[in-house]
Amino acid sequence: MAVNFPHSTSQPLLEVKDLCVSIPSYGRSVALIEHISFTLREREILGLVGESGSGKSVTATAIMGLLDTPGLKITGSVRFRGQELVGLSARKMRAIRGRDIAMIFQDPMTAFTPVYTVGWQIDEQIMAHERLSRKQARERTVQLLAEMGVPDPTRTANRYPHQLSGGLRQRAVIAMALSCNPTLLIADEPTTALDVTVQAQILELISTLRDTHGSSVLLITHDMGVVAETCDSVMVLYSGRIAETGLAEALFAHPRHPYTTALLNSIPPFYGERPHRLPAIAGTPPAPHERPAGCAFSPRCHDAQTICSTIPPLSPAGNGQQAACFFSTSGQQEH
Repeated sequence: MAVNFPHSTSQPLLEVKDLCVSIPSYGRSVALIEHISFTLREREILGLVGESGSGKSVTATAIMGLLDTPGLKITGSVRFRGQELVGLSARKMRAIRGRDIAMIFQDPMTAFTPVYTVGWQIDEQIMAHERLSRKQARERTVQLLAEMGVPDPTRTANRYPHQLSGGLRQRAVIAMALSCNPTLLIADEPTTALDVTVQAQILELISTLRDTHGSSVLLITHDMGVVAETCDSVMVLYSGRIAETGLAEALFAHPRHPYTTALLNSIPPFYGERPHRLPAIAGTPPAPHERPAGCAFSPRCHDAQTICSTIPPLSPAGNGQQAACFFSTSGQQEH
C-alpha cells in the first residue's frame, strides 16, 4: 500500500511502490527491505525513522541507484517526476544523480576525497552537470558556501577536508549536494557526531531548503526529536518493513504502533519532572537473515499475542495514519 500524506496538494515528486531489496546469503535470498511504498510531494520534508539496521540507508541508496553488491536484487518501482529509476542505465542515472537528486551522506569526512580541496570537489560536481568554466564554477562554490553559513568561504574552498571542523565539513557537504539545485535532497543522518549547537544549526539549514531552493527532503534519522523539529510527515521502519506512517503532528500525539511508542518514550521530556532513567526497548533489531516469522517487532513487544505470528498489513489507524499492527486502532499504543 502506497503511503500518501494528506496535508500536501502538490503533485508527487517521488513515488516508491513495493520496493524490495534482497541479497543472496547461505544459499537463499535474504530481504533487506520489503514492500516499501510511499509518496513524497514537492517541498515536503519526510522523516525516515528507525534504529540502526531498520533499512533506512538501504532504502535511500536504492532510490539513488548506489547499490551494486554482487547478486543484489531490486524489485518494485521508484518513479521520480514520472520517470522510472529502477533498471535505469548507469549513464542515465548519473545524469539524474547530483543534478536532480542529491544526497548528504552520513559521515562528512568520508563524503569528501581527502587529497583534493573542498572547493575543487564542489567545482567538479557543478562542472559535471553544467557547462561552466572552472572560474564560474568556483564563483558558485564560494556563493554556496557563504549561503550555508561558512565563514570566509573563499579561504574555506581552498582547504582540505581534514582542515575543517565537523560542522564546517557538513555545511560543505550540503553545499556540494545543493550545487546543481536538486529537486530532491536525501539527508542520511546529517547531524551524526556533531555537537548539539551545530546540530541545531544544520537542522535549521535543512528546514529552510524548501524555501531557499524549493527542495523536497527525505531526512533519515534515528532521533525522534530531530523529526519533531524538522519534518512534515514520518515513516517509521523496523527490520526493513514499514511500521507506521502519518503526519508528524498526529503521529507524535497518538502513535499507533508499539515500536513508535517506544521510540517516543525514549525522548527526554521537555517539561515536568526529569525521569531517573528513560525507558529502553529490550533486545535489538534482528539481522535480516534472522527476522522472525510474522511481526518482526513481536519478540520485543509487551503486547504481542498469538496473532502476531502473522505479518500484519499496513492499515488505516485513524488521524490519517497507517500502522502495521493488529491492535493499532485499539488505543493501546497511544502516547
